[in-house]
Amino acid sequence: MKHVLILFFATFALICCNNQNNKSMAALDNKKLVKQYFEHFNNHEWVKMANMYSEISEFKDPSLGQGIVKQTRQQIIDKYSELNKVFPNLHDEVIQIYPSGNRHIIVEFVSSGTAADSSKFELPICTIFTIENGIITKDFTYFDNFDEQESEK
Repeated sequence: MKHVLILFFATFALICCNNQNNKSMAALDNKKLVKQYFEHFNNHEWVKMANMYSEISEFKDPSLGQGIVKQTRQQIIDKYSELNKVFPNLHDEVIQIYPSGNRHIIVEFVSSGTAADSSKFELPICTIFTIENGIITKDFTYFDNFDEQESEK
């Protein structure tokens, strides 16, 4: 009986350690994926960036309206291509990446750019990505768009 208990606890410990290693590997893979995402963004490689998303992904983004909005890869390409026309030097500087479990990763960054009329913007942003099987399925982005709303009035 004593040997059975020892074997049981040893097996349990091995399974727990293996499960923890799998979670750590997923977090590392997600961090690597997000770094690649921002590299594509900063190189203005919109097709490559959009291909990191599922065919239809869910977004929470003040620029898209209230609630969850579904977007195709082509809509992502179109959105960032248009934004890039207004701000040719569009750039995101990642401040910190926070892995959260094996499916989520939180990224704190500052987006900046200069328009043709020399007006500049700098916007602190936080995005929560949901990643499943190496593909971004959800992109929940938060930033203060109060000034943008005020200027629309």
